[in-house]
Amino acid sequence: MKQESKKTNNNETVSECLIFELNGEMVSLSVDPSKRLIDVLRKDLNKTGTKISCGIGRCGACMVLVNGKPHNSCLTMAYQCEGKKIETIERISEGRLDQIQQIFLEEGGFQCGYCTPGMVISLKGVLNECPNPTVDDLKVGLSGNLCRCTGYGGILRSLERICEYYKE
Repeated sequence: MKQESKKTNNNETVSECLIFELNGEMVSLSVDPSKRLIDVLRKDLNKTGTKISCGIGRCGACMVLVNGKPHNSCLTMAYQCEGKKIETIERISEGRLDQIQQIFLEEGGFQCGYCTPGMVISLKGVLNECPNPTVDDLKVGLSGNLCRCTGYGGILRSLERICEYYKE
C-alpha cells in the first residue's frame, strides 16, 4: 500500500492505493487495506468466478492463486496483495476450457459447479509445484475444498484422469 491508513472523524478508514497484478494485468485501485480480497475481486473488479461460500476459509470456493500458490481469498486482506501476482478462474479459462475443467466436465466432477472454480485453482496450484502429480498429491491439494453436490466419485475419477494427462 502506497499511503498510510488514516481514520476520519467518524472512524472510517481512508482508502489506500493497492497495486498488484491480476490475471496478467497491473491493477491500481483505492481500497480499505482491511477489505478482503474476495470483496475486491467480486465487487471492485467484477471477477465473479471466484465464489463466496463459507467466508471463513473452510470450503475453498474462493480459492485464487497468489504468486502461484492457492489462497482462500476470504481470508486474504487487500494489503496482503500489494505487489503480488493474483490469478483467478477467469485467467485459467481464458479463451477455452482448461484441461482440468475439461476433465471435470467429462468425468462428472461437478454438478452445480459452485465449488469447481476453487477446485480447479487448487489443482493448478498443485501442478505449479508438482508437474507430474500422483492422485494422493491432488487429493492433498484439494483437502481445503468441499463439494456439497457430487459425492466425490466424479471428482476422484477426475483426479485419476488428471494424473494420466500430466504424466511425463
